[in-house]
Amino acid sequence: MKLKLHPGMEIKSSTIEGKGCFSKTHFPRGRKIAEYTGERISHAEANRRSGRRRLRICAINDRWSLDGSKGGNGTHYINHSCEPNSYMKILYGHILFIALRDIQPGEEITLDYESTLHTNDKRCTCGAPSCRGTINKSEG
Repeated sequence: MKLKLHPGMEIKSSTIEGKGCFSKTHFPRGRKIAEYTGERISHAEANRRSGRRRLRICAINDRWSLDGSKGGNGTHYINHSCEPNSYMKILYGHILFIALRDIQPGEEITLDYESTLHTNDKRCTCGAPSCRGTINKSEG
């Protein structure tokens, strides 16, 4: 099944982890990049699925989450970085990715996963100068 990607994005090999989501166009600071899509599931189901090796789940509110690995649009390939170029904004039950700064064509789109369901010992491989070493908390 081929993913229906946002026209300004493509999935390619990433130096951060496996595959990543890359910009095919210029996204100015503050502009919507894409919407996170996937299967709508309860938090209980999200917690059950959170034991998987690659976690692709984002909370919408205190009751529901989206699993981007099921029916997603490729935004589940947006990798973590301790120096991200985008952030998530939840607006009326929709999870939007917004450019934190200007993003150039060919640049990998990244997000800080700090407050996600990832375990506290999940190693970070972003390679940023200010890398915390783990995704959810700083070491030390």
